[in-house]
Amino acid sequence: MMSVEQAREPKPSSEAHRKLHERVSVVLSQAPFQISSQWGMGDVRLTVAARAEAGEGETASYRVSMDVHRRVLAARSRFFAEKLRRSGTHSVEILECDDVAVYVEAVVLMYCDELKSKLLGMEVPKILTLLKISSAIMFDDGIRACLEYLEAVPWSEEEEESVVLHLNELHLDGSRTETLLQRVISDPSTSSRADEIFLKLSLGVLQAKDDKSRREMKTLIFRLLEKDHDINISRDTLYQLCHRCLSSLILCLSGATCLDESRQDRGTLMAEIAREADNTQWIVGILIDRKMGDEFVQLWADQKELAVLHSKIPRMYRHEISKITAQLCIYIGKGQVLVPKNTRFALLSTWLEALYDDFGWMRMAGKSVDRKLIEEGLSRTILTLPLPQQQSILVNWFDRFLNRGDDCPNIQRAFEIWWRRAFVKQYVMESQLQITVCDVPH
Repeated sequence: MMSVEQAREPKPSSEAHRKLHERVSVVLSQAPFQISSQWGMGDVRLTVAARAEAGEGETASYRVSMDVHRRVLAARSRFFAEKLRRSGTHSVEILECDDVAVYVEAVVLMYCDELKSKLLGMEVPKILTLLKISSAIMFDDGIRACLEYLEAVPWSEEEEESVVLHLNELHLDGSRTETLLQRVISDPSTSSRADEIFLKLSLGVLQAKDDKSRREMKTLIFRLLEKDHDINISRDTLYQLCHRCLSSLILCLSGATCLDESRQDRGTLMAEIAREADNTQWIVGILIDRKMGDEFVQLWADQKELAVLHSKIPRMYRHEISKITAQLCIYIGKGQVLVPKNTRFALLSTWLEALYDDFGWMRMAGKSVDRKLIEEGLSRTILTLPLPQQQSILVNWFDRFLNRGDDCPNIQRAFEIWWRRAFVKQYVMESQLQITVCDVPH
């Protein structure tokens, strides 16, 4: 009833050929048309041959022949119905098959009534191959069973792309594939509502009660937004979240100024301030990633009320807030946010003293604070200012560092550069915007 033809060439010894033969043998061992007592003698000699390119020629000589039944093939496949119109015995060859074993399996399925049960346990790539073969031979029940199976099983990311690619190539009836693709193709209105959905998710994150879950979801959302800047998240939405965070910080600090030291709620207050400061840093990170952070630098520089409240409460409660200033200096120092010099100076005028005061506590935070990164960002930010402002800031820092040591940022490099600019190499502007360099004699 079945033969594997290799008469024209010596039997290949390749592993690929051996595995293909084993797969075909397993399928045919369970084929209904092999039971002559049930189906009678076959009247169609069907030969399936491997594609020449398959396995770089290793399985190109592989052919399998089966004695099957015209009445079954013609009833289940419009392709075979056309080829087998006349009565009598037939010989049909199917050449250049990508996967001979799956083609044989498609023929076996034509003899089955409950197709979906036969597909159970198959992997998505095999189902897609079956779908392609069923489409080629116009085996409608096979197409329907494959689509229903794909609709019901989960897909990996790679399988998802493969499913969409196959369906696009096969050009099947849209009504058949519409349900299947609902899991990957969104309604146009969903894409337009990305801003609304992001706002809802973000508010949920900012209000989360479980810190571990909050941190995980922040990381997840940031990573998703970072991967695709085409997702439409508006500046207004992000700044709405910023203003909410700043209002929460003011509320927390206002409560801290009235704190009764004898009460046992200091830990709770510290956690609230740290959470709101961390929320603000998260939103700022998204703003910078989306190149919308310029407005926040000015917004933070204008927080005079918050800065005053900050100065009135112990460092142990407030130091997390200074991480926001450090974060902005790092971004400015890397050129990731561009703001005018007046804004840069206003930022330091409002928050630099607080950063100095809190640096010792920030440093004790361990891995969450990169001291060198903060010092480099602060140095670079200071050095973008006009020389008189550099001098004012750095001379003040010099005195502080002498008295505070490691509890103050070490920005010696910025001090050296300012000194060289001010006293060693003096640039002189000449007419027509020419610049000359004068070395000051020692």
